Amino acid sequence: MGPLYSYFRRFQSPPPPLRFLSDAAVSGGALLACTRRFPLRAHGPAPNPSPAFPLGVTRLAHLTSPLHLLQDSSPAAAAAAAPTTASAPPLDDCLRLLRGERDEQKLAGLLIAANVCRAGDAAAVAEVYRAVGPRFLRRLLNTGLGKVEGGKEEEREAYLRLAVTVLAGLARVPEVAGDEGVVSTVPLIAEVVSKSPDLTITEECFELLSLVATASDDGVHKFCEPGIIDMLFGQISRFPDGSRCLELATHLMQLLVHKLRADNMSVERLQGMASMVASLAVPFNVLHTSVKFESLHMLTTLLSQKESPLHGALRSMPSTIWESHIRGGIIDVLQNRVVSSEKLQALLLAECMMSILGESWLSEDHKILDNKNVMSIDKFVLLVLESARVEVAVLLNELAFSKYESSESSQIDGAIIQKQRNLAILFSLIERIIKMISDASGGEGEPSQTIHERTIMQAIKGLNETISLVLDFLQDAKDHGQRKGDDLLAAVRIVGSYLAETPYACQEKTGRLLEFIFSIKGQDESRPFYSVRFMLPMLSQITTTADGCRTLVSFGGHKAVIDCLIKMTEQNGMMVDNGSIFLACDTNINIMSNRKSSHIQMEPCFICLLQALITWAGTTDASSVIMTASSLCTMVMELTSEEFLLSCSDFDPKTLGSLSDLIVRSLHQDIPDSDMEQLNQKQIIVSGYKRWADRFPRVRNVVHQHVSV
Repeated sequence: MGPLYSYFRRFQSPPPPLRFLSDAAVSGGALLACTRRFPLRAHGPAPNPSPAFPLGVTRLAHLTSPLHLLQDSSPAAAAAAAPTTASAPPLDDCLRLLRGERDEQKLAGLLIAANVCRAGDAAAVAEVYRAVGPRFLRRLLNTGLGKVEGGKEEEREAYLRLAVTVLAGLARVPEVAGDEGVVSTVPLIAEVVSKSPDLTITEECFELLSLVATASDDGVHKFCEPGIIDMLFGQISRFPDGSRCLELATHLMQLLVHKLRADNMSVERLQGMASMVASLAVPFNVLHTSVKFESLHMLTTLLSQKESPLHGALRSMPSTIWESHIRGGIIDVLQNRVVSSEKLQALLLAECMMSILGESWLSEDHKILDNKNVMSIDKFVLLVLESARVEVAVLLNELAFSKYESSESSQIDGAIIQKQRNLAILFSLIERIIKMISDASGGEGEPSQTIHERTIMQAIKGLNETISLVLDFLQDAKDHGQRKGDDLLAAVRIVGSYLAETPYACQEKTGRLLEFIFSIKGQDESRPFYSVRFMLPMLSQITTTADGCRTLVSFGGHKAVIDCLIKMTEQNGMMVDNGSIFLACDTNINIMSNRKSSHIQMEPCFICLLQALITWAGTTDASSVIMTASSLCTMVMELTSEEFLLSCSDFDPKTLGSLSDLIVRSLHQDIPDSDMEQLNQKQIIVSGYKRWADRFPRVRNVVHQHVSV
């Protein structure tokens, strides 16, 4: 027998242990009620209306013998109906009734279809759907929802139950579930879910919606229309624990989360996805069942998509209550005994929230009324940080053992990759916490007024310990000759981020490892680049002292910085923000200022540096770029002469003309008295030019034509 037959026949015999639908489906009495009084006519009034509906009932009983069984669900009645069922009318008669203009004809056709359609006969079910038409089914839903005049209050549930049951049966065929007519009923079915107190009807609604979501992309996107997600999942936390409704609602949400993609979505649909996040935040906070963790996984799936348009939609949401719900859920997971994988998911979610809403989200004071899990901002910050620190310590130890001690090569390929990914997530979270602590301590950004100084000091102490562990991890890699790997590069990044704020923390360990750090390459790098770039904020600070310059120059680190700067300024290289280039220039300017004590001499890398700085300055009007590039070029030129440069095979003579133009542009800059940095740079340019002008006659001639020095 087919799917429709199973829907209508299940009241004639005990249901199997696992059913697609609930026990409370449409009954014979409900069907009779529908035939006695259906307030709307399909396609307008019938040409010869029936004088009395009892006649219609008689005609309906005459057309389909199983009707009386729907009124008598005893086993004896079911047995008596077997021979009659076998002689059911053919499909053509059924379709003729379904195409009829009168409502009782269509209802009778649906009953006959339950006997005619056989198991697996998707084509027959599709014909039944096309014959009855989506318009009739929508009217049936509207009548059940009370949107049509003339229906009695006590009959609406029967109409509603019948409409949902028929639609769910038809939608088991993917062709029907993906049809525009069925997809168009999604808003009505969502309204049924939000209004019906009967959980059996709600179950069938979620089953129907899951079929629609599975069948087509149009069906999935229909859920993102305004208000639908709120109607479907607004009450999810009130479903009884372990109920079929809660299971089906969660399954539907999982379908939507994994099929929806925010790319190229309209603003209206993005708001629907944002509502989905807000809906998931509630059970993640208030439930204490498996649904809590399923909600957590769905939230991380939605929010961890990098540069997603969804992030903008979330930032523009007028209510921030969803942020508070997510905070409450994270607190529950982190402060209770749950497996490490779930804690990692909660920490990933915290990182996503800081990525979308800014680092200050961690220290903002959001409260939910009647929330028993209220935690102070200070405790919440320390809870997230300490949880991340514990997981980092465990992962670093496991990674070191797997890479250097374990003899199982298969584990290298599988477990290590996952551990590396988890470590990258935790490092990213800690990096954001470092920035938040820096802002709270009076650095750049909006300082937080909610974090106490003792909390900041406690956080810094914990960060010191974690960075020390990371440096030990790098020392392990050095001892085993490992210089390539994304996990090593991630370790360098977190070290660089922390030392950018406290450049002299872990000074002894950092000094021993600096040369090794400069040699680390990512998995896809042929030469070290990112490892040097990540350390630039710290290098630009420690090279302000002669000792810092000597430390860097002692192993040729200044050449690595020059090489990094050149890569960042290459026209055909990757796009890099000017901030990193300025840091590299500052580091080189500091080294050149201490060139005598550091014993800096002219080398081929300086020739490449001159050409790179000219490329970077280009034709820009940015005063900061022009002055920085010109001052560093002036300092490099003091190491050499025009004659020497022209004798170098890799030096383009046209570079002298470009250098002349750059110096002239810098001397023409109108620098305000308040800009001390650029005033110092101009002084470097003028004094340096005077010292080497005689060694560069071509440059001197050009400068003297335009500027009086």
